[in-house]
Amino acid sequence: METQRKSSGDDGGGERGLLHTWKGYSCSVTPERLLLPRPVLQVALGARHGVLLVEGGQVYSFGELPWKQSQVPEPAKPTLESALSGQRVVAVAAGSFHSGAVTEDGGIHMWGDNGAGQCGLSGLSTVPNPTPVALVDSDTSPPQTLPVLELACGEKHTLALSVQREVWAWGSGCQLGLNASVFPVWKPQKVEHLVGRCVLQVACGASHSLALVRCLGPQDIHRPPVDKCRQCNQLLYTMTDKEDHVIISDSHYCPLGVELTEDEGMLEAPAPTPGLKTSPSEPVLPSHTSTTNSDSPAAPSKSADPSSGPSPTQDSEKGESALANGVLPSSDSDPAAQTKDGSGAVSVVKSSLYPDEQAVKDYLKKLSDNTQTDAKMTAGGLHSLLPSAGGLTSTPSSTLNHLVASCASAVGERVASTYEALSLKKMMNFYLPSGVSRSGGLAGTVPGVGDNTTERVRQEDSMQGKKSSSTGDIREEEAEGLRRRLSLPGLLSQGRYAVHLLSSSYALLLSPRLLRKAGRPRMRAVALTPLGGAVPEAQEVLPTLQTEVWSWGHGEHGQLGHGDNLARLQPLCIKSLNNKEVVRVAAGAHHSLAVTAQSQVFSWGSNSSGQLGHMESPSTVPRLAKLSDGIRVWDVSAGERHTLLLADGDCIQPIIYYSGQQVKEGEEESQAKEPGQGEGGEEEEERAGGYTPQPVLLPFCMNLGYVSSVFAGGRRCVALSDRNVMGFIASLHELAAAERKFYCKLCNVKTQIIRPLLELESLSSALGQVTLGLLQTLAGRFSLLCHLTGQHAASLTANLRRGRDVKSLLILDHAGIFLDSYNEYCSSLGNFQVMAGFQALTKPSLDFFGKSPELLQRLSECSEENPTMADLLVALFYLPTRHLHEYGRLLLKLATCFEVCSNDYQKLQDSCSKFEALTLKLKRKRKEAEYTFHFWKSFPGKMTDSLRKPHRRLICESSNKALTLQNAGRFSVNWFILFNDALVHAQFSTHHVFPLATLWVEPIPEENTGIHGLKVITPEETFTLLASSAMEKTKWLRSINQAVDQALSGAGQDSTSVGSGSSGQKLEPPTSRTASYTFYKDGRLKEATYEGRWLNGKPNGRGVLKWPDGRIYTGEFKNGLEDGFGEFVAPNKTLNKNDHYQGQWKDGKMHGLGTYRYASGEVYDGSFQDGMRHGHGMLRSGKLNTSSPSVFIGQWLQDKKTGYGVFDDITKGEKYMGMWQDHLRQGTGVVVTQFGLYYEGAFKDNKMMGTGILLSEDDTTYEGEFSDDWTLNGKGVLTMANGDYLEGSFGGEWGTGLKVTGSYFKPHLFDTDKDKTHTVKLGRLCVCAEDKWQAVFEECWSQLGCESSGQGENWKAWENIAVALTTSRRQIQDSPEILSRSHSRTLESLEVIPQHVGPITMERYHTIRLYLIKACDTPLHPLGRLVETLVAVYRMTYVGVGANRRLLPQAVNEIKSYLNRIFQIVRFLFPDLPEEGGLIPEPTANAEDKKEPDATDAPLESPKPGRVVSSSALLLPVLLPRLYPPLFTLYALDKEREDDVYWECVLRLNKQPDLALLAFLGVQQKFWPVNVPVSVPAAGEKQQVLSSTKDACFASAVETLQQISTTFTPSDKLQVIQLTFEEITQEVQSLLKQDFLWSMDDLFPVFLYVVLRARIRNLGSEVSLIEDLMDPCVQHGEHGIMFTTLKACYYQIQHEKIT
Repeated sequence: METQRKSSGDDGGGERGLLHTWKGYSCSVTPERLLLPRPVLQVALGARHGVLLVEGGQVYSFGELPWKQSQVPEPAKPTLESALSGQRVVAVAAGSFHSGAVTEDGGIHMWGDNGAGQCGLSGLSTVPNPTPVALVDSDTSPPQTLPVLELACGEKHTLALSVQREVWAWGSGCQLGLNASVFPVWKPQKVEHLVGRCVLQVACGASHSLALVRCLGPQDIHRPPVDKCRQCNQLLYTMTDKEDHVIISDSHYCPLGVELTEDEGMLEAPAPTPGLKTSPSEPVLPSHTSTTNSDSPAAPSKSADPSSGPSPTQDSEKGESALANGVLPSSDSDPAAQTKDGSGAVSVVKSSLYPDEQAVKDYLKKLSDNTQTDAKMTAGGLHSLLPSAGGLTSTPSSTLNHLVASCASAVGERVASTYEALSLKKMMNFYLPSGVSRSGGLAGTVPGVGDNTTERVRQEDSMQGKKSSSTGDIREEEAEGLRRRLSLPGLLSQGRYAVHLLSSSYALLLSPRLLRKAGRPRMRAVALTPLGGAVPEAQEVLPTLQTEVWSWGHGEHGQLGHGDNLARLQPLCIKSLNNKEVVRVAAGAHHSLAVTAQSQVFSWGSNSSGQLGHMESPSTVPRLAKLSDGIRVWDVSAGERHTLLLADGDCIQPIIYYSGQQVKEGEEESQAKEPGQGEGGEEEEERAGGYTPQPVLLPFCMNLGYVSSVFAGGRRCVALSDRNVMGFIASLHELAAAERKFYCKLCNVKTQIIRPLLELESLSSALGQVTLGLLQTLAGRFSLLCHLTGQHAASLTANLRRGRDVKSLLILDHAGIFLDSYNEYCSSLGNFQVMAGFQALTKPSLDFFGKSPELLQRLSECSEENPTMADLLVALFYLPTRHLHEYGRLLLKLATCFEVCSNDYQKLQDSCSKFEALTLKLKRKRKEAEYTFHFWKSFPGKMTDSLRKPHRRLICESSNKALTLQNAGRFSVNWFILFNDALVHAQFSTHHVFPLATLWVEPIPEENTGIHGLKVITPEETFTLLASSAMEKTKWLRSINQAVDQALSGAGQDSTSVGSGSSGQKLEPPTSRTASYTFYKDGRLKEATYEGRWLNGKPNGRGVLKWPDGRIYTGEFKNGLEDGFGEFVAPNKTLNKNDHYQGQWKDGKMHGLGTYRYASGEVYDGSFQDGMRHGHGMLRSGKLNTSSPSVFIGQWLQDKKTGYGVFDDITKGEKYMGMWQDHLRQGTGVVVTQFGLYYEGAFKDNKMMGTGILLSEDDTTYEGEFSDDWTLNGKGVLTMANGDYLEGSFGGEWGTGLKVTGSYFKPHLFDTDKDKTHTVKLGRLCVCAEDKWQAVFEECWSQLGCESSGQGENWKAWENIAVALTTSRRQIQDSPEILSRSHSRTLESLEVIPQHVGPITMERYHTIRLYLIKACDTPLHPLGRLVETLVAVYRMTYVGVGANRRLLPQAVNEIKSYLNRIFQIVRFLFPDLPEEGGLIPEPTANAEDKKEPDATDAPLESPKPGRVVSSSALLLPVLLPRLYPPLFTLYALDKEREDDVYWECVLRLNKQPDLALLAFLGVQQKFWPVNVPVSVPAAGEKQQVLSSTKDACFASAVETLQQISTTFTPSDKLQVIQLTFEEITQEVQSLLKQDFLWSMDDLFPVFLYVVLRARIRNLGSEVSLIEDLMDPCVQHGEHGIMFTTLKACYYQIQHEKIT
């Protein structure tokens, strides 16, 4: 007794995890306290022993431990399992005679009796100490050991739940769920049938197993479809229907025993196996008798014997036995009903056993008339009509097809066709809600229609499990045929659903998805059970409530819950527990328990000692245990013949109920029997000691403290409790209990009020479409909230059971989920209220709940006397918001248990304040909703109806004349209403709505005018409002500003404060904001929608403007107009494509640079002004359009080609370079063709007209009058290639026969004037270089801020450059992919402006030069842009057809003109730079030496005092490399003949060895690199070697000279020549061993040798290029002389063969 007394009082070691144990139940039982050094975390009880897990991960055993070698004398005392000492154990389990433990890393240790292999260790009959066992997954390679989460042990088997949430089993018996033929199974094996499902918990009875499995949600749909039976690998027919993957051959019967059939009849007909198949037309049919277990405990179990109905013929070959009880009402319903209806059923069976259409109709009618029959009856009847209603399948989604398939297979083909013949619509109408009024037959099935007590609903729920069902095996061909039949329109379109609906025993609690699919117009489907988690992210965080319970093993006591006593070899889902939200399962020896989120307990199995807590004995389907109202069970445990329930009562402290066998202890026998035990099972109870048929409260539980979990096993009971230290434990319990209570409350409201209301037929007519939608949203949100609460309650319960700490309180870390759910719920509630939803609901509710709304009053906790129905509903729907305050209170209570400075305190405090804040906010929202509702109520009318929107809330209105319009007429009525999203200005008959997002309001200062004015600005109107007083003015100003601010912050939908001055004076909202607006006034923007940035009523900043006709502008705005960079798309109706512009805008028009892609395929790239092409631009006519492809680049004037331009007509192969006017060629110009024709001269009206010169490829020339393209007409001279010429009048087109009237001249052979006149002629009649591309330069000047060239301020130009660079950089930061890294570096270096005023020194000259090189490198700098454009036009001109040798002089002049004009700009930017040819003084003499000969440097002069400034020195290095390819091509074409002669000579002479060539060229002997003073024989050898060597002499000089082809500018080329000379000199000096001064006679032959050996192919072109573009100041210097030498060599080589 000592130990027992201890339990009630003093400190027995610690405050947590105190262990109390007792046996049975009687008044005198007192628990005994087991003392342990540390708090106990978990207990597991076997038949006669127990295992304890204490803090720190140690394990103790107590009780009888026969497997230990040395039997402990005192069995009760816990002994430490030392074999586990090194491990940290996290969970323990005990079977009848063996135990297991799971360690922290997921390892398993087993010990105890191993006779049936239940310890997983082969070869041992007992395992004395914990021994490791591994789960090895052999599917992976290499095989992996899987960590384990939890274990469950039965009598002869063990189950483990792996981290992958898969079940593994070992031991003996069918309860393993494995396909084992030999037992025991020593090695843990995976239960294949549950693979791919997420198993949450496992439990083991003596010989059965349970698993709690998460339903397959949408996230699992993507699993690969099963097309083979996992056991026997027989192919299954599958098909995919939208999102469901359905197995059609679901009734495939796996020989390994996927499922034994659920019908007793199966025992008589042999189980169909593939061996027994008959021909396809005669399916093997099991007969279908109903289950033997009658539901009524009083009825003898014989009542359901086959003899009670017409006995079915067992003639399965003919396949006709099916219908005998196909129409029999199932005997699940009570026998009375059966006999009453049985006769009817029998009469249907006429000569044939198949029903004809009439018979089925009659039967249906019978059902529908029989309104009074219990709901069970209807359900049963349905099931027997479609024999396979409950067929159990592998995936929930396939149930539907399964029904149809097994239905057809069982009943046979002829019935299927009869079904088709039946109008299934009639069936549907009868079973779907829309048919209620017609048939009246559903009164029984709708919960609460006939009678709204919860009991009825519960009873109905418990009936759901009892479905008689069968599975037939169809052969494959059979399935094929079936699929064909199913696809007939009659059956599949409505049939699948009809059959499904018929089979659904709760016809109205249908899955909303199905209803939606059935797509019937008047069906309302509201997802009252959300399919995912409450909120997307809640999915992972919170425990799931969508669960199923699967059971397998022995079923002789009904402990599997499938409605029969058969064993199951493989896991099978207990259908009746679907949608029950089971959160925990437990198994006793022969009974099973399930606790739901709603704190109810379902029990089934053996009830020999009343352990099920209800009177059914035994129960083969789950039923609710009988507990008085308000008792919420949250933990259960089951022993051999008893059940322990841990529940919430009225106080915070948990209470314990006991149900089951009493334990006899001598004097306690005489105890009074429990009331109600008399009738039932007294005689069945042979054992001494009575039992409790219903759960009874254990009186001592209040002394145990706060019990956190209960355990039962064998005959023992254990409770773990905590002391309430600092109030923390009590607060945790209170929080969890409050949440459970709240969840039950919400579920009641949902099932008893919301669902019935939504299903009312009269609802849509009473509410109207909008309000109905709002109600459905509201119900959906309510449902989500309800679900979230359930998940949270489950999570809190789990926390009580295991951790009891603050860390695992989800409401702290994930408060957002809760706050959002409540916020959304309240928004939809407010919306419904504002739209007078509750008033509209009054009538349907009155009809439904009757004049006595007790149920409503009870659920809504409404305290008023005689409230109206609307008030009741409002109170009911606002009920959840009260719970927020409860959260706040309980979190605060928890917080007070901690130190103020601790983290936990902070967390709890923060969460508490969040909930409190939300409570206030929601109260305010409720007030707003009510205020708004009353406003609409007091101002009915058309106008207010049109303004009434669900989310709209009233803030204030001026019906009291507080606000009037300035300058309004005397009789006008102006009424202003401010909502949370708009300001409404209402007049007599019209009203205008101004959205708040685009509303600006500012007070008008009152300069003693006494007028209290507010100025209101909207995008299209501005008006002044006058307030009646200063106070009104500030009120309105503040209200509008606050409303605008909240509308902008996006909270407009949710929260506005009705003039809540408490929040302090708010500053006015920003004048610049982002908003969307549709223009309504006439004008350019009529009906266009703008979305983007605003400033004071005008679009300003980035935005998008869309017109209804499809035009869209995206880009910058300024002061209401497009301004800056933007994109514009305009649809072209005729071509059905879009015009697309991208570029600069100004004042609403295209202005500046841009690209316009026309729908026709043309692309214009260039300048715009006032929306027209103006300035320099390029127009490409693409390949896409039908007209010929062409390119024009040049000047535009007001959308027309005017000025200088180049037009390349690609199809004709002609290129025109000249003047234009109004799209026509007009003025002077040049045309070249791909056939080598060249024309220069006058054009008029797009034709060659006037004087011109025409040259053909072979130099035949005509000079004279033209009248049309290539058409000669008038006086002229025609000169042949050989110099003969004709003079006179010509007519006709060139290339056809010309008509000539004139004289023919043949000049003397020695008359060479011809050449001169020739060269003089060309170039006279074309546009001079300075007139070309003026628009390009003008654009550059205007970018620098000058009117025309040179007219402007230098500082302003620099400012413009800086602006251009920064805006471009900003644009590029938005899309960094445009620029390379080096490019952005260039940009950064350009931000430093070089000093541009003051005397220029050499140093400054260099900085300027570097600056120009960089500036010209990036198109973002005006100079760079200019260079880029010039390069583009130059290439456009001289590439392709333009590569005509006659254009060379023009090309050279064009470059020179570029240099001059760019140099002008440079001198404008750097005004102190000397003009062309001016000098910069050198600072010191040695500066010259310091300067390295850089490739881009200006040429080095002979030492002179200073540097000559020239445009070519500064700018050619930038310009020429880019223009070099086209230019050099022209040179090569021009010098082609001379170069060919030169090259032939080079090739010939290069065949000579060095010495021969030196001798031939007359190089003096002393320069021959031979006279090396060596001993004579060696010298002889040397001579030998050299006589035959090639390319050895002066090799370095040759190599240097070859680099001339790799350089671009003349100065660089001259530099190369100079270096070549230096190399030659060095070599000669090393030969002569002394200083040496050249004379030209000595030098020339040596240099000639080097030039020959260098083999430069286009030397003539190089020479000409240098000559043409050489810096004039260099000509007479050293470089000049060297260049002359090179030129002389070139001519010398050409004429070499003559010498």
